[in-house]
Amino acid sequence: MSSQEGRTDRKLGDAPWLTTGQLPRLLDVLDCDGEEARVVGGAVRNALLGMPIAEIDVATTAVPEGVIKRVTAVGFKHVPTGIEHGTVTVIVDKHPFEVTTLRKDVETYGRRAKVEFGGDWKADAERRDFTINALSAARDGTVFDYTGGLDDLARRRVRFIGDPAKRIAEDYLRILRFFRFHAAYGTSDHPDPAGLIACIQGRNGLDELSRERVRMEMMKLVVAPHAVPTLISMTDAGLLLRVLGGVSYLGSFENMAKVEAAVGVEPNAVRRLGALAVAIPEDAERLWQRLRLANSERERLASMGESWGRVSPLYGEKAGKALLYRLRPQQFTDRVLLGWARSQATAHDAEWHALATLSQRWTAPVFPLKAADFMKRGVVQGPMLGVAIAAAEQAWIAAGFPSDQAALTAIAEEIARAPASPLQS
Repeated sequence: MSSQEGRTDRKLGDAPWLTTGQLPRLLDVLDCDGEEARVVGGAVRNALLGMPIAEIDVATTAVPEGVIKRVTAVGFKHVPTGIEHGTVTVIVDKHPFEVTTLRKDVETYGRRAKVEFGGDWKADAERRDFTINALSAARDGTVFDYTGGLDDLARRRVRFIGDPAKRIAEDYLRILRFFRFHAAYGTSDHPDPAGLIACIQGRNGLDELSRERVRMEMMKLVVAPHAVPTLISMTDAGLLLRVLGGVSYLGSFENMAKVEAAVGVEPNAVRRLGALAVAIPEDAERLWQRLRLANSERERLASMGESWGRVSPLYGEKAGKALLYRLRPQQFTDRVLLGWARSQATAHDAEWHALATLSQRWTAPVFPLKAADFMKRGVVQGPMLGVAIAAAEQAWIAAGFPSDQAALTAIAEEIARAPASPLQS
């Protein structure tokens, strides 16, 4: 098939990533001597939308062995990351590019497929998931569209290529990718109807997915610009309960996005997941199991579920400082924002804003009293010494974290005296 088929009169605008840096050096090697190479997928899509480009993938008519031979000849490193499927990672000046030979499916077995390599750009585009991901661009910026991706991009519509049910049966993760891409690139509150129906019909396939893959998609979805209406659609379709295994708090999730913006913090996937699905620490355990979260993520979610309902600016800054002292700044921010998101206050509430930004204005001090301060006052080593130190720390917190020596001495004296019998020898 001619490389001109599917060509549009559309060209990428100002795209220095295409003409400078490592990419043109790679294309110099691959796009010559009878072989063709183009940028494919997300880089083209995001460039057309004027969005940041995270990574650049390249497709080529050259077979993997030919790719390796060409890049080795000019001194580029390569890693055969998926060579059986035609993918070689080429490293140019420490910058990795996934280079994949054009393919067409001969047989499919769920996520696995038997492929043939070739030079058919249309067949390669048609085996991808969504039309907006099937665009390719030549090194001069000319865009090629074989599946209607440009029209869907203009409409900000996420649509499966061909039969949605067939695409989903090839890899059930595409159910979650459908919603994740809609949350990132769609503008309508409602996903493409044909795709939505196919996702509902194929929902049993979600049980076959590895928890790591599900986690990856959900963590990207919850921080996407249109996550709220997308999660509502997933809930209405009965899919979110299947993924998370528990109740979803869509109202607090929506409010979390608002209060994050109000205090100027970046959307955070763990915090958003907590707003969506955590009410008590046990919910963190469930999510840890279902999504194979990292231990640090589980601990953070469990902290969010611990007494968030007792967080309020009504208790005053003194109570806020005491909470911040007990928690790390990140955990403090998480818990306060969750309490705010589930309160009756608006995202413009000045008192909640002051509490949520406390860690930006105040750094918790280190407890200044040591074991020696109590031992020299007659407190014996052993369990009672630990009791004395803990009691003194609570008194210090209640006094507002004083640092002057007179106040510290008074605290140490009082704790060492009362009660005298268990603390002193």
